[in-house]
Amino acid sequence: MLLESYQFDVVNNHCMPAVRSVNCIARLDQDVGCAIPYLNAVLEGDQFTPDPPSVTFKTEGRLISVTERTITVNAVEDEAQGRKIIEWIKREINDAWEDRENIEPRYTKAERPQVVEVLKRLPKTNCKKCGAPTCMVFATWVVQGAKDETQCPELNEEDKRNLHDYLAQFSLG
Repeated sequence: MLLESYQFDVVNNHCMPAVRSVNCIARLDQDVGCAIPYLNAVLEGDQFTPDPPSVTFKTEGRLISVTERTITVNAVEDEAQGRKIIEWIKREINDAWEDRENIEPRYTKAERPQVVEVLKRLPKTNCKKCGAPTCMVFATWVVQGAKDETQCPELNEEDKRNLHDYLAQFSLG
């Protein structure tokens, strides 16, 4: 096991007192820098820095960053949720490290579809039939993986296929 222990802190956002979420920091007792490229490959990081190694993921409206000696999580509801997420990342780090012989390390960020490219392929009618208030919102949901091309009722079959072909080049899983 690479990561065994850490010191946990909760940080309140004093600059924005109306914000009802907190940030959590785990100060790691072990250096996990060697596992970061493997973790990046497994979880498909949104940002990656090779030196010093760090990776950042966007999930459920929050950012999770891992450096050699820290894990930070923003926008958690409370300490309990922060601890749960930190423990999940700890397991992911250890699992990636233990399975490193079967993982191709990734030294770049994951490629993601671009909202503007999805929007270009939509009818831009803002019809609201998909449940989104605008086509821009729908495009954002598609990029986040919450919707797909089949959920736009205004797209004809050719345009659905065009959007599907664009999205197929990205791993949204």
